[in-house]
Order: sequence, then C-alpha cells, then structure tokens
Amino acid sequence: MSQPASHTKFFSKLRIRWHLLLRAILHWWVSARALPDLDGEFGAQAGKPVCYVMDDYALSSVLILDRICQQQEIARPLYPMHGVKGENRAYAVLRRLKGLIIRRPSTRRSSDVLKRLVDLAYAQPGLDIQLVPVTVFVGRAPDKTTGLAKVLFAENWQVAGRLQRLFSTLINGRDTLVQFSRPISLTELAQENLGSSRSLRKVSRILRMHFRRVRIAAIGPDLSHRRMLIDKLMKTPAVRNAIAEEARHKNISVEQAAKIARKNAMEIAADYSYTFIRIASMTIAWFTGKVLSGIRLNGLDDFKASALDYEIVYVPCHRSHLDYMLLSYLLHQNGWVSPHIAAGLNLNLPVLGAFLRKGGAFYLRRTFRSQKLYATVFNEYLSAILAQGVSIEYFIEGTRSRTGRLLPPKAGMLAMTVKGYLHSPVRPIMFQPVYIGYEQVLEGAAYTRELSGKAKRSERLSDLFKVLGVLGKDHGEAVVSFGKPIYLDKLLEQRDPHWRQVTGPGRDKAPWTSDLIDDLGTRIMTRINACADVNPIGLLAMVLLGTARLALGERDLLDQLVLYKELLSRGDYSSRVTLTDMQAEEIIEYGLARGFLQRIEHPLGNMVALDPDQAVELTYARNNITHLFVAPSLVACCFLNQKSFEIAKLEFIANAIYPFLKTEWFLPWTREGFIEAVRASVAHMTSLGLVSPNKNGTKLVRASGGSDKAGQLSLLAQCLLQTLERYFITIALLSRHGSAVLSRAELELLCIQTAQRISRLYGFEAPDFYDRNLFRQFISELRKHRVLTNDDDGLMKFDERLDDISFHARYILRKEIRLVIMRLASQTIDGADNKEPAVQEVA
Repeated sequence: MSQPASHTKFFSKLRIRWHLLLRAILHWWVSARALPDLDGEFGAQAGKPVCYVMDDYALSSVLILDRICQQQEIARPLYPMHGVKGENRAYAVLRRLKGLIIRRPSTRRSSDVLKRLVDLAYAQPGLDIQLVPVTVFVGRAPDKTTGLAKVLFAENWQVAGRLQRLFSTLINGRDTLVQFSRPISLTELAQENLGSSRSLRKVSRILRMHFRRVRIAAIGPDLSHRRMLIDKLMKTPAVRNAIAEEARHKNISVEQAAKIARKNAMEIAADYSYTFIRIASMTIAWFTGKVLSGIRLNGLDDFKASALDYEIVYVPCHRSHLDYMLLSYLLHQNGWVSPHIAAGLNLNLPVLGAFLRKGGAFYLRRTFRSQKLYATVFNEYLSAILAQGVSIEYFIEGTRSRTGRLLPPKAGMLAMTVKGYLHSPVRPIMFQPVYIGYEQVLEGAAYTRELSGKAKRSERLSDLFKVLGVLGKDHGEAVVSFGKPIYLDKLLEQRDPHWRQVTGPGRDKAPWTSDLIDDLGTRIMTRINACADVNPIGLLAMVLLGTARLALGERDLLDQLVLYKELLSRGDYSSRVTLTDMQAEEIIEYGLARGFLQRIEHPLGNMVALDPDQAVELTYARNNITHLFVAPSLVACCFLNQKSFEIAKLEFIANAIYPFLKTEWFLPWTREGFIEAVRASVAHMTSLGLVSPNKNGTKLVRASGGSDKAGQLSLLAQCLLQTLERYFITIALLSRHGSAVLSRAELELLCIQTAQRISRLYGFEAPDFYDRNLFRQFISELRKHRVLTNDDDGLMKFDERLDDISFHARYILRKEIRLVIMRLASQTIDGADNKEPAVQEVA
C-alpha cells in the first residue's frame, strides 16, 4: 500500500533537513564557483518547471548544486519540482552505481525521473518542463590509466564511488566548478511526435553527448601515462622505419637507434599533472597580482559557443614569457582544460623544464630539418596527442616580438598539425587565434637593448632570480582576446572538396598543401590583429611619439585622443577590436600616474611630454595598434604636402601600396575592400571636419593651415609615416645605385644604415625604424610582385615600375624627408666602404 500523503510530506521534509545539514558540513571545506550557460543564464526561465540533469550521481554534487542555486535565487534541486505533482526533488541523473559494498555501474538504459517527465510532457503539453544540464567538477584532471592520481585527485571519466568521491572532495573541494548549460524544453521535444519512448531515448542520447563534450572541454580527454604513450610511439610504423633508416645512415645497431628515438621522445613529451596545474594556477594568480593591475578576457562566450565540437589549437601572438602562463591560467579559471604548449628547447632548463612539463609543455628544437629521426618522433607525438583530443597551444611567430608588431608566421608547427590531421582526421580541428596585449611588457627594457644592437642572451636558470626585480612594479593591465576561429575542414574543402579521398596514410602530399599552410598562417595573424585591444598607454604613445619633441599642449593632446577614439569607435576595422572606456582626461591622468608622462606648467597653457627614458619602450605599445590606423593615416599622409588631393589619385595610391601594407600589418581587406575602408575613413574624417570635398566632389580639401584641425590631420599622418619612409629608403637606394648593382644582402645593410642615420639625425630614435626584418619583408614583397628580380649573379634587377613607385612617394612624404633620403642614398654610393658620410641637416 502507498503511504498517506501526510507521511510522504513528513519524510520529504525530513530528507531535505538531513541533506541541508550535510550540505552545511560539506561547505566548511568546499568552495564552488558557478559558470553560466552560453546565454549568461543560470537555470531556466522563471516560473517554468525545472529539472536539473547530471551525468552521474554523487550526493556531494547535488548538495553543491543546491547551494549554488540558492545563491543564484533559482529553483533548487533538493526541493519538489514546481508545478509537477509527485516529484519530490528537481534533479535527475543518467548514471548511478549500485551495490552496498562492491558498487558497479547500473545497467539501466535511462533515468526513471526523465521517463516520468517525458511522459508528462506528452500528457500535459502546456506544462513546458525545462531540463537544465549541469556538470559539477570537483577538481579537474585528465584521466590517466595508471597512478594514484586517478584514485585521489581526478575528476575523470568514470562514475566515482563513495570513497573516491570523498577523497576527491577532501583534496580538490576548493577547486570546484558548477557548469550550467542551456535548458532543453520537453514540450518542444514532444511536439516532434516521436512517441514517449523514442523521445526519452533521444533526449538521453542528446544529454550523454552534451556531457561528454563539456567534460572534454573542462578536463580534457582520457590520457595515457607518459611512458605508455612513448611506448606506443616507438611501435608506430613511421618511427620503426625511421629507426631502421637511422641505423643504416649512422652505421649503428637498430637497438642503438631505438635508444636515440626513445631519448628524443622523452625530451619532447609533456607529463601533465593536475596537482601541478592547481599549484601553478595559485602561483600565477599571486604573481600576476604583483606585476599587473588586472587581467581582462574578451570573446570567451563566442569561443565557448563554437569550441565544444572541435579539437582546439590555440594560436596566440607572442609578446612575453608571461604569455605561456596567462592563457592557460585564464582557461583553467573559466572551466576549460589547460592546453599542452609547444615550447622551445631553450626553456627545458634544469628543474624548470620538468615543472613546465607538468604544466603541459612539450619541447621542440629550433630546427630539425636534417634530423629525420627526431622529426619523425615529433610528428608522431603531435599526431598522437591530437588524435587523443588533447588541446594544444603554440606561437607561430616562433619567438617573442621585440617591437610590438606581429612577426611573419613560421610554417613549422602549422605544417605538422595539418599533415598530422590529414594523416589521421579523428576530430575536426579549430584554430583559435588569441591576442595577448600588455600596457607594458615585462621584458621591455631587454627588448630595447636587443633592438639597439646588443646580442640576445640565451635563457639561463639564473634568469629566474631576475623575476624578483619586477615584483611590486605595476606593468598595467593585460588583455587576452579570442579572435574569430578558423576551421581546418572548411579550408580544406575550399582547396579540394574531395580532400579526404586524396590524403591519408601512404599517399603523396597533395599539391595544394604548402599553399594552404601559408594561407592558414596569414589568416591566423590577420585574425589576431582583428581582435586587438586599444589601451590608454597605446593611445598616448600613438599621439606623442608622432610629435617632434615627444610633447604636446595638454589641450591639443586631449583633442587628439578624442579624435583617435572617435576614429576607432566606429568598428570599421573589426567588431572584435576593444577600446578603453577611459575619457581623454582620464587617459592623461592615468599616464601621469603610471609615470609615462610629465606635465609641464606654462603661462600659455600646460604641456604634456613623454618621459624620455621610457619613450623607446613605448614604441612597443604604439606598434600594437598601428594597424588600426592604416586607412585614415594614409588619407592624412596625402595632405602633408598639398592642400587638396584628387580622390581618384588617393584611391590609385591606396590600391598600389596596399599589398605591402597588408603583408607588414596583416590587414584584413582585399584590395577592393581596402579601397572601401579608405572611402569610409574619408567619410568619417569629413564628418569630423578634417577634410571636405570640393564643389564637384573630385577632390578633398584639408582644413585651413594653422587651424587645430590641420594640426590633428598632420599628427594622424604620423601613425603610418615611418612605414612609408622605410619603403622609400629601399626604393631610393635601388634607384640611386641602379639595376643589377646591389645584392639582396648589400641592399638590406644599406637600408639599415640609412634608416639609422635618419633616425639619429632627424627625429626620435625608434629602433624598429631600422629593424632588419622589416626591410627584409618589404624586399621580399617587391620580389613577390616581380618589381625586383635576380640576375645570374644574384644582383637585384628592376624596371620602370620602381620609378613609378618613387614618383608617387612625392605625394605622401614631406619634401624635406624625401630630400634627406635621396641625399643619403646618393652618399651610400660614395661611402661603399661603410664609412658614415657627413650630412647637413635639411632645413
């Protein structure tokens, strides 16, 4: 016989009180953090019946969830379901263990609670019961097939028994996450008219797949022990063949070659430890709190919405050694598993190298083209962890940027990733571009020394003690922004709709593979730039580094900051670009407080100047955001020499110069798109009073000379001027020396020497102005577009197109600087013995 309703209610209340008592005891130790669903919500809409669904049952998880729901003031799982009679709790689980002592997974096909609710959805369509998937992670560690960590530490892929859950809660209880997901409407499911039993199977399958995806994102895939993974690598056909080839090539035994291969694998492989990740997370939180004023994360929700079904390859820009820690730390803090990180072998230092391995670092040598055995082992290792579903991270620039600009991408890791996927396409790959920016990089002083000619020092263990020197010094805010992801399958389908049939084990490399990898690298860098962050220090640097004496009247500085914010706020470059919320007055006060600026009082009005000792270092902050000003600055350059400018000529010059700007600054437009961006800039600048059209609309006229608007236009031109001056230096040197006279190496050296001299004699000395890599990149683009070619002796040949480029430079460069460059270019002919010529300053 069924119990009377009063007895049922009594026992229900008693059960709730007992659970609340247990919850109170549990939360003496457990500290849980809730993550909302992709819409930023916790639970379902108010007033609708809610049932929380969990993957597997643990009383501790239910109690943790109940506390979170109470804090969020939403329906609670321990209490009867609102609007549903007979359900004395508001949660269901898909998997349970049964048995009193020896507990084994239940063989039931579905949850009894779910079955009743699905039946009810068919019986009462207007009830609209909401299923809210919830995952409770008490600690997060990838599952390993051996080791004590599985018993004690890990939130893993097995249904935990009572003892394991107790140990896990005791050890990891303070690192607990509660992840809510979007609700599922049973009414909408019932409207499909599949029948109650089929609908139950469908919703159970949807939930199982969902929980698996969430678990992969949060704790990573099942992982084998490091040694077991290496054992598997040694048995792969590719490695066995490489071992045999190594033995033949070096005339050693197969056993000796196998030892070399195993040693290589041990040198490469990560040794991921969740315990270390927890300790590292706390250490990074402490360290960043000492050196940064804050960390801001942009684009996380968009990333979460797109990432669950993919193998993720994080591809951030590389500004600082802090990058290695920052992204992993933020992912861990937001409920995602920290990736395995490709690190240079130079970081595999005694003690430190082992620690980094525990954090997911795997090591690679700078180059190993001639080391076939090592290359094979590395490729197989990368393919193995990708096939397991391990998310990875690497910096495709290959090294840290010393200038703040993005560096040309290196194809190595991209090529290995793409080829590994083509060899074994287990799970689709998503490349996630990530912008990492700092108001002030920790290594800023070291970068300045290197750019000034001092040799880069190799990393040493003693460098760790130098970190103590930056503790307590505020380096401002760091920003991490997720860009628009790139899906490898889509790129492959664009290249060849039948790519799966022409790639795979034993097949030759597809003819389009190299072009695809190059295109992928450029796309990644372009999308990193498209999610840049504009901070107050970058804006101040952009304005004041463009002035003759690194100073400006305070009123003029305010107006220029307002102008730059206005130009950026329209989002013409990208909707993912973020801009400081500070007003112009606040930006100046912030720069003064940080010690970058000096206020100079004067009877005719205060002036603001950059601290000369920090000016060179601030070029880094400027270069982070210069690409955002390319279109409006190019327009402004056209008015440095002329009061009016033909619109058709402006668009012609923009079209001609864009391929070089696009390569240097990783700009997002096609040539036609850039012309549209220039037109949009003209329209915006017209609305701001900087330029205006003439009567028939064929020309643009600048604001009258001597006016505030004319001064603003001139300063805006400075954003791009150094880039254009570098281009003209290269062209002037070629033109003065003549065709088939200089080799590429000679041209690069003369470019650097000329730029150094101009920088030191005629303006602020910015080391990136004479950066060898930038000249090398421009020369490569001239060769790519066949403006330059090599003769049989390796000398640079050119035709009249070079003279055309030189001719158009007179429109966008000041006469004075053109004369200086031409004079110095002429003198390099006489000073071919690397003697510095004496040059009179041009008035």
